[in-house]
Amino acid sequence: MTRLLRDTLEEWASEARVPHDLADRALRRRAWLPIGASVLAAGLAVAAAVFVIVPHGENTTVRPATGVSVPARPTATSTELLADPDNAPPKKLVAAGNVAVSAYWTTKVDKLPDKMELVRRTWSLYDPRTGGYEQTSWAWADVAPGLQLAAVVEGDLIGKRVGILDMNTRQVLDWIDLEHAVGSVVWSPDGTKVLATAYSEFPDRRQAMGKDSFQVFPSPRIGYYVIDVATGEADYHALGPMSRHGSPGNSNARQDLGWSLDGSLLWQPSNTRPDKVFIDFDGKQVAAPADDQYVYYTGRSRVSPDGKLVLGPDGLPTSITDRSGAVVGKQKVLQLLAWADDDNVVALGCAGECGNEFDNGLVLVSVDGSRMTQLTANRDRNKDDWDWVLTPRN
Repeated sequence: MTRLLRDTLEEWASEARVPHDLADRALRRRAWLPIGASVLAAGLAVAAAVFVIVPHGENTTVRPATGVSVPARPTATSTELLADPDNAPPKKLVAAGNVAVSAYWTTKVDKLPDKMELVRRTWSLYDPRTGGYEQTSWAWADVAPGLQLAAVVEGDLIGKRVGILDMNTRQVLDWIDLEHAVGSVVWSPDGTKVLATAYSEFPDRRQAMGKDSFQVFPSPRIGYYVIDVATGEADYHALGPMSRHGSPGNSNARQDLGWSLDGSLLWQPSNTRPDKVFIDFDGKQVAAPADDQYVYYTGRSRVSPDGKLVLGPDGLPTSITDRSGAVVGKQKVLQLLAWADDDNVVALGCAGECGNEFDNGLVLVSVDGSRMTQLTANRDRNKDDWDWVLTPRN
């Protein structure tokens, strides 16, 4: 047995990667499946442990076999403007200031019997090896601040495994097995935790009722996990959907949770006012943070990095104010999305000639609106269907 274990470990060392079934191989030598679940990556040490099986109640903690050493956030990164104005979605990395398009998704509709439809997302992740984007098979993906790690959901539509992916090697450093399937993941602002929203079934399903008319079903949300990436622990909390008719409430089936700006609270989306309802980590509703600090329906800050200016609501034109509410600039764009730096904002608009204001792409616009740079090609609303993930570069 000792020799068998030694031989197996020698094979492991020669492969320079950690097999997912090392223990099984030490007990019985036979062919194994290709490896892609756990690797030993430079600067990202993965420690092996033993599964602890615990009963799962409404609020439980799952302790998986491994954890990931979270890399230090870059103290400084390039703020070089990177654009791909000829392509939508982009083929090359798009970034401005401290904001990058770390991923994007396209959608397609699967038609089923009885006029049922599934709205499916196909994800593409930034690939540092090529400087472009790589299409993936994950059900959902999100990229951590610093662009070094991604969280991915394994599965076709929703899944019971969340992977922590090394963006540089494209290897999954750890798998977190969950009792309940999740339909989305999002990183905490400090890049140490992942929030995963759990559903009893795929939420993006609908029934066609006529031309551009659909019946949306009640939300199948059942709870959420807060995953500590360093330890691999996944704390589950039951949380049903918001009321379809309340105020605040949400009539949408997909009700993914998000993080507060400082990572101390979570929020659930409402399609009434206010657009966010804040909860603590145990799911208890709490008062919203002081002031309206968020870009509408997102976890991004409306306030500039220096704290002096505030992004205004959607419109054509949009506006930016100082903290007193005085307008300091107007921009000929539809939406102000994220601060690139104190003087420029990533926005949705058109820097050139547009046949229609809704045929637009990502642009970089100055606070006073006098400068605008096209970051991606404009979308044809009748053909192109893609959406972006904006992530801090450090």
